[in-house]
Amino acid sequence: MIDCVENQLLTSRRCLLLGGASFAAWAYLPKFARAADGHDPRLVVVILRGALDGLATVAPIGDPDYAGLHGSIALASNGAHPALMLDSFFGLHPAMPEFARMYRAQHAAVIHAVSTPYRDRSHFDGQDVLESGYGGPGRVQSGWLNRALEALPRGERVSSGLAVGPTTPLVLRGSAPTVGWAPVALPQADDDTAMRLVDLYRHRDPALASALSQGLQLEKAASGDDMKPKPGNQVAQMRQVARGAAKLMAADDGPRIAALAFDGWDTHANEGGPVGRLAFLLGGLDGALAEFESGLGDRWRDTVVVVATEFGRTARINGTDGTDHGTGTIALLAGGAVKGGRVISDWPGLKPANLYEGRDLKPTTDLRSVIKGVLQGQFGLSDQVLAQTVFPDSASARPMKGLVA
Repeated sequence: MIDCVENQLLTSRRCLLLGGASFAAWAYLPKFARAADGHDPRLVVVILRGALDGLATVAPIGDPDYAGLHGSIALASNGAHPALMLDSFFGLHPAMPEFARMYRAQHAAVIHAVSTPYRDRSHFDGQDVLESGYGGPGRVQSGWLNRALEALPRGERVSSGLAVGPTTPLVLRGSAPTVGWAPVALPQADDDTAMRLVDLYRHRDPALASALSQGLQLEKAASGDDMKPKPGNQVAQMRQVARGAAKLMAADDGPRIAALAFDGWDTHANEGGPVGRLAFLLGGLDGALAEFESGLGDRWRDTVVVVATEFGRTARINGTDGTDHGTGTIALLAGGAVKGGRVISDWPGLKPANLYEGRDLKPTTDLRSVIKGVLQGQFGLSDQVLAQTVFPDSASARPMKGLVA
């Protein structure tokens, strides 16, 4: 165990060790110089793996073709479990009252009919494109968020950082040698093994030993007994991870950027409408967003949370009251720094002739434009860096303006 871990650490230097938690990775990165108004930006990226049904989450109730396509799982503006109307056309799933509250406070927004450049509906390849930031799958082993970190101005380092879970999300993977971090995740490393690692590096690499020690202390704070969910409770797990991340990111010396990945959004069968399987998952996501808001406290005003998925699902339900792999979907933004209270969409319509390949919501917005707009608004990255480094060969996907207040 020690030899294996030591080799990994020697390979990637300045890594931060953590085991026993799941679904998340925190970045070790420079501390941004605060502006005169005290602005100290934070970014959370939430990946929903499995392909979120955007038409079921933010339903185009005003589209005359929606109810017929989504059939038994379609949302409505009235009835026993009405949608939470965002405007006269779009209704939010009733399992997301916290997001609706943020939306009304203009701290949340929806971008609809959005997708990556990927079109072939494979989860594996779709997630690769979403997290790598390239136009096609299989290009690199680093993620767009990691490359964005490399492009940030150098400054005072934040010494605390974590990599949590059985695997670090690709979006945050990469060597990032000039920034000085590289996440390594170790499942279920016990305290004795961890402290032996700290001891091992105390003389060989004091800076790494210090980072490991601080990481272990932060892990204990982030995953204390009061935050441990019951086994198998996915909703509680989402909230737990968000609560731990928020606690770390709220600190002056804490991470400024986090990436989380939640699995299980593949709703081929028994998806459910206002209540059911998807409602259960959306309730967990809604709770996670609320945990970030409460846990970040005053830092919430400088925070943007981006929620994205690899692709959408079919506009028409299948024979098992579910939806199959699709194309267009939604992206969600939340946080005190979001210029919210809006559904942003060049709506393509759901008539058969308007569907992508006759089956899916047609994407009209490139997800890279959304993420570029957030990165530019939060961290001031230039069009050139975004188009050449963060999302290579993406000059046609211009940063969306006005997403960050």
